[in-house]
Amino acid sequence: MNVNRNEPSRPLSAKSWFPDQPGAWAMALLPALSGMVVGGVDGGRLWLTGAWLLCYCVQFMAARWLRSRFQRRYLPPVLTYAALLAVAGVPLLAMHPLILVWAPLYVVCAGVSFLCAWLRRERSLWANAAAVIATSMMAYVVYAFDAPDLLERTGMGLALAGIFMLTQFGSVLYVKTMIRERRNNRYLAASWIWHAVLLALACAIPGRTVPMMIIAAILLLRAVVMPLLGRRIRIKPIAVGMLEMVLSVAVCAYAPFCAPWISMALTF
Repeated sequence: MNVNRNEPSRPLSAKSWFPDQPGAWAMALLPALSGMVVGGVDGGRLWLTGAWLLCYCVQFMAARWLRSRFQRRYLPPVLTYAALLAVAGVPLLAMHPLILVWAPLYVVCAGVSFLCAWLRRERSLWANAAAVIATSMMAYVVYAFDAPDLLERTGMGLALAGIFMLTQFGSVLYVKTMIRERRNNRYLAASWIWHAVLLALACAIPGRTVPMMIIAAILLLRAVVMPLLGRRIRIKPIAVGMLEMVLSVAVCAYAPFCAPWISMALTF
């Protein structure tokens, strides 16, 4: 069928102006909330978290625009969210310039994300890893917000970020074994190994980290049982996503209590 490329693009629906992946929203928001719990809830951290969510919206819309090879219909959301981010972000940076110390990390993560979107490989492990690093480090960024000396907060910040990096990338592998790589034994083995190492690390940390050990054991159990069950019966993606949401909230709830013990272990 011939398509007239000069015809105006079909406008986006209202729903298309918002990122449509609940799991990605949770991945973006929960580490920042955890950092806020540990660092303290205040206006600055709330402002930073709001600006971060706008960053996520800009990234999502820009990646979709790149993937479409610059289709005009996808440009208005990019410009709108970019303008909102400028309104929220420029005053924040002017008042709290220390945030810019994180700029190189996020420029690299954004670059990887946009390159993968252009190559239409946005669900590759490279793109997933960039997203996990960016979102997980927000626990550190929010926790250490406006601290005059970041080194003083390195242990706790890395502990919080590390918890989310390990659990979120494990979630990435697990979800792939349930949906896109459902019968790929290499992904299944990688997921099992990752979650086994995660459980071993949780058990190796001294102190009151029993809740995290229990969560790590549950994560390993679901990484083993659910993909095998999914090869026998069809499990809908929505069910996979809802389970991950519950487990992600559990990780977020207990991370602030376990992070101090992990921080002390990192110190010695």
